[in-house]
Amino acid sequence: MGKRVEFWFDVGSPASYLAWHRLPRVAQEAGATIDYRPMLLGGVFQSTGNQSPMMVAAKGKWMQGDLERFAARDGTPYRHNPHFPINTLVLMRGALGLQMRDPGRFVPYVDTVYRAIWAEGLNMNDPGVVAGVLDAAGFEPQAVLALTADPQVKEKLKAVTAEAVERGVFGAPTFFVDGAMYWGQDRLDFVEEALKKA
Repeated sequence: MGKRVEFWFDVGSPASYLAWHRLPRVAQEAGATIDYRPMLLGGVFQSTGNQSPMMVAAKGKWMQGDLERFAARDGTPYRHNPHFPINTLVLMRGALGLQMRDPGRFVPYVDTVYRAIWAEGLNMNDPGVVAGVLDAAGFEPQAVLALTADPQVKEKLKAVTAEAVERGVFGAPTFFVDGAMYWGQDRLDFVEEALKKA
């Protein structure tokens, strides 16, 4: 089966965005594949009693600077989104729907959404903005919207999110290598070590 890292994420998480950009390099250098696991972070928070660090004023202020340092170190375009928090339910249904029905479009879609939120600072709470972003990236907004309304996609996102919670996930990004869990983009060094040993 080869080396593999599971990557559990939500596009509303800035730390997941930074990991999305760095993880492919880590995996490539280790000769590993990435198992992308889109989940609904809001559902994870609700089930675990956790919340975004940004909701704690002092911690959120510190974390902003920390995210900026990580982004600068890795050369990842990043700015705090003024519309944060983003309700990602529809966006994550779109990601999972494409992963299920049109896998070749999954990574470009997530790239597009991440860039809009965390590099361009757009209001992806606004359906009109989302449609414009997708259209400009070569997606058919109505087709993606139809996917987000598909009952099978809705149920799959619920099931995947429940699976995340069952496995101990409490935030994003979360990684698994050989059953060991790592949380946070700042733990990618440990993920890299684990992959090299696998």
